[in-house]
Amino acid sequence: MHEMALCAGLMATIEAQCRQEHAARVHAVYLEIGALAAVDAGALRSCFEVVSHGTVAQGACVEISAPPGEGWCPQCACMVTITSRLEPCPRCAGYPVIIRQGAQMRLVALDVT
Repeated sequence: MHEMALCAGLMATIEAQCRQEHAARVHAVYLEIGALAAVDAGALRSCFEVVSHGTVAQGACVEISAPPGEGWCPQCACMVTITSRLEPCPRCAGYPVIIRQGAQMRLVALDVT
């Protein structure tokens, strides 16, 4: 389960940010996980609960937005919405579609005190 490793890295970032901002408590973590990122949001939330135990983020709410997958089709020269990294262009069936958005996982914001 790579979500555990992702959460460990996320906690390191959160703790560093809290030290820098002199924050004592994290109330909410706002993440952006693209539809093509191959990250299970439910598993990530469960792992975060385990990894954050005993830290400044224990009990924090994890809010996740999921931008859709978008890619550039060189065959028909347009941006298209895709649901899989291996999906051909939904307009012309061309392949490959070059991913432009939706494969990212990033920490957007923290709600801290």
